[in-house]
Amino acid sequence: MEEEYEVPSPHEKAVEAAGENRFDRMVQRIALMTAVLATIAALISYHSGSAQNEAMFLKNQSILKQAEASDQFAFYQAKSVKSHIDEAVASLAIEPETRARFVAAQAKEDTEKAAILVDANKLQEESKALGEKSEAKLRPHERLALALAFIQIAIALAAITVLTRRWWLLWGSAGSAGAGMIVALTAFV
Repeated sequence: MEEEYEVPSPHEKAVEAAGENRFDRMVQRIALMTAVLATIAALISYHSGSAQNEAMFLKNQSILKQAEASDQFAFYQAKSVKSHIDEAVASLAIEPETRARFVAAQAKEDTEKAAILVDANKLQEESKALGEKSEAKLRPHERLALALAFIQIAIALAAITVLTRRWWLLWGSAGSAGAGMIVALTAFV
């Protein structure tokens, strides 16, 4: 029995080598694109996390100021109650010195009460301003998170392109990367 051997011609070898070299070059380009996209994704992730952390810090500061304002409003209420008690005792007092003492105490409470109310309103305004700043800092985070998702999809499609050799997936990868870049650039607008 004779065994047959197939000997490829030099032309066949050259065609096969050219095809493999073309594929290797494309794989190298996709690998480079993936590395660049991963670097961009890392930068976007950093900025997104930074914006989120700053927003959370400002929100915590806002809550702290609101708690301080609530404390001041409670103190104002206590001073009001004390002032009303002083007024009632002064109106019921028979002796003029007792009446004068409680009228003076009421006037003192009313003066302190006014200053406390000013402080409470100031703290509440600061809390509101910090809350608004927090919301403003959170908007870029949401856009950057969306951009990061697009870029991660682009990286995944690039990997699938290399594995399956379905070059049309590369267009999807490029489109997703482009969408990610646009969304990232509009995050601070």
